[in-house]
Amino acid sequence: MSGSAESGRPEELVASLFRHESGRLVAALTRLFGPHNLQLAEDVVQEALETALQAWKFRLPDNPRAWLSKVARNRALDLIRRGAVERRFAADYREQLASEWSLATTVDESLAETSTAGNQLRMMLTVCQPQMSEETQVTLILKFLCGFASSEIAAAFLCTEETIDKRLQRGRSVLRQMGSLAPAGLSETEDSRLGAVLRALYLLFNEGYHGSHPSMPTRVVLCEEAMRLCAFLTEGMDGGSPRAHALMALMCFHFSRVAGRIDADGIYLPLAQQDRAVWDRGLMQRGLAHLNHSARGPELSALHLEAGIACQHCLAPSLAETNWSAILGLYDLLYERNPSPVIAINRALARAYAGDPHGALSDAVELADEPALARYPFYWAARGEIHARADQSDEAYDCYQRAATLARNPAEEHAFLRNAAVHQSQQ
Repeated sequence: MSGSAESGRPEELVASLFRHESGRLVAALTRLFGPHNLQLAEDVVQEALETALQAWKFRLPDNPRAWLSKVARNRALDLIRRGAVERRFAADYREQLASEWSLATTVDESLAETSTAGNQLRMMLTVCQPQMSEETQVTLILKFLCGFASSEIAAAFLCTEETIDKRLQRGRSVLRQMGSLAPAGLSETEDSRLGAVLRALYLLFNEGYHGSHPSMPTRVVLCEEAMRLCAFLTEGMDGGSPRAHALMALMCFHFSRVAGRIDADGIYLPLAQQDRAVWDRGLMQRGLAHLNHSARGPELSALHLEAGIACQHCLAPSLAETNWSAILGLYDLLYERNPSPVIAINRALARAYAGDPHGALSDAVELADEPALARYPFYWAARGEIHARADQSDEAYDCYQRAATLARNPAEEHAFLRNAAVHQSQQ
């Protein structure tokens, strides 16, 4: 995949690097220190990042990743040497860390690039403990492996930062009872742990593709990070989990369309106005390959259904030639498995495109009292589109105006206002 959209802005390059490297370094150090010493691992990484902020004010090093690793390595060695006798490190590495002969080599091996996949997969599986709710598991993955701030996690879950902070506290208390990271293997029968990992990666990708950042409506680096982590699951475990392949297919299909989603002025383009010639056909083919792999076994998960919906959009030559009946059928199945309000409003929109705007409008209006949708701009934008397809320009204008007041960034606001202006001229 190509470089991220942030690559031309030094401050965003550093921020993206820190997000990526913090997850890698925290996983590597937690492998050595043990989950019960997670706070110590976080402190070491935070010190390395703060040191970098000061040292990089005027010039980035030639190899920023190696620079951060070296600072974290030296700090970790210092802490271990000063506290190895008293501190209970990970059971797997206690002897190696206690001996000066093996100490440096052990730390270097854990921080090596070749260990990244194993460390991060083990970290993901470790935080998915049955004593925690899935929401807490996903929160921990987003925090410790993906470098999310509490505010970003809250936006992904449509909840408050206070709720996220409480989940982090509960998760930390469970991890303090553990002596080592989980093994890197994962059985398909371990539904709860696999499900939490996949949901975290789903949310990570979504935050990058259509997230809440005030100045960057699309953060390519987050999408790429989600796909990189998902690859750990598709490339292992005897050919990969079918659900992991379904998630990778979904991400490939969505990411293939990223170049057409925003115009030259930084405003979102609706699907009908996107130039499909700029969509990445190579990523679509990759998505189809993963979708085929996902068909192994009898399971038809929500991820399979979402990937199927995204596939229909990618295969369609135009909006008018999209198989909306097939998409609506997939949404019906998806809603049966996960009757969430966000899926419900997307299902209503598909119903409108499939030729039943008045039935779709009835569905959308019934969702108006859903708390999760109260300040969700895309609920009102979807209602605006449904009203438009029902030839109700006044109502469409009002809905797009309301969506604009709830927009999370200028790209969204300008897109909603532009749609509102179209319907204002038709009043």
